[in-house]
Amino acid sequence: MVIIADVVKVFIPTIIAFALGVGITPVLTNFLYKREMWKKKAGKDVGLGGGGTPIFNELHKYKEVGTPRMGGIVVWLSVAVTVVVGSLVARYFPGDVTSKLDLLSRNQTWIPLFTLVAGGLVGLIDDYLEARGSRDYAAGGLSLVKRLLIVTFIALICAWWFYTKLEVRTLGLLTFSGGELYLGWAFVPFFIFVTLALYSGGVIDGIDGLAGGIFATMFAAYAGIAFYQNQINLAAFCAVVVGGLLAFLWFNIPPARYYMSETGTMGLTITLAVVAFMTDALGHGHGIMVLPVIALPLLVTTLSNIIQVTSKKTRKGKKVFLVAPIHHHFEALGWPPYKVTMRYWIIGVIFALLGLVLGII
Repeated sequence: MVIIADVVKVFIPTIIAFALGVGITPVLTNFLYKREMWKKKAGKDVGLGGGGTPIFNELHKYKEVGTPRMGGIVVWLSVAVTVVVGSLVARYFPGDVTSKLDLLSRNQTWIPLFTLVAGGLVGLIDDYLEARGSRDYAAGGLSLVKRLLIVTFIALICAWWFYTKLEVRTLGLLTFSGGELYLGWAFVPFFIFVTLALYSGGVIDGIDGLAGGIFATMFAAYAGIAFYQNQINLAAFCAVVVGGLLAFLWFNIPPARYYMSETGTMGLTITLAVVAFMTDALGHGHGIMVLPVIALPLLVTTLSNIIQVTSKKTRKGKKVFLVAPIHHHFEALGWPPYKVTMRYWIIGVIFALLGLVLGII
């Protein structure tokens, strides 16, 4: 009966978040379209490694312009409302049913909720500046340096909370005998490094439906790991994020009604890092060790950028990929965008399941 009650606690808020997300979308998109909250020029002016991005700009010359950014609001707003309102209802109207709506807990969900909303709000500012940019230039919004500094600051706050409030000093080891790796004070910079690494993979948001599906599979995997570790509130929170993502994805599949953009990817990547650490030593598991498996699509996306930039700088401008990140390389090869998205989803599901299995053994 306890297991059934826990399952109910995971799924009821998830359904609520999905319903809220679907309900929010018509109002949000009407607002975004009326105010033309999209880039005024498609493509990019400057690539990650310096210089132009002609292939990318050619691929996206008819995209981005005319489709609003800020779709990530659907995700973090539906999650925040579900978690906060659910907690208030459970507190002021106690009962067997309402108790299933209370997901807030100091040692499981305070930090991921904070990072999801904080990252989302910063991303919202970036998207607003991008949408209000000049029609003559594709670049806009907060600079990469500013965004990295902000992500580092948020990660530092979280690392401090883990280190001082939750007294986390170790990482769980993925071995047959179990065990832990003691980091001590080095836990803080390691936390920041992991967060920045995941954030760099946020550029996977480049094709209709791609990011939404990949993030949904990753959070679903960690929901399973957290549930197995009896971190029921955290499992429910991850499932609620999946509910919000599915609501977003309902309107983001081709042709996209809006794009997730920075207001979605910043909050989601930082929160994914937090969840991975939550399911590690704190949950007597090894959530960090399985992170490269579960988040493989983000890892590959980041590595493709690193490889491309390194090659251009060390091989006199020669490239490894037609265009980076790698999902745009497949577009440049002639793959239809929907085929790239579907194959990424398949790979994402496979590695999310593999990471889930590794996370519970």
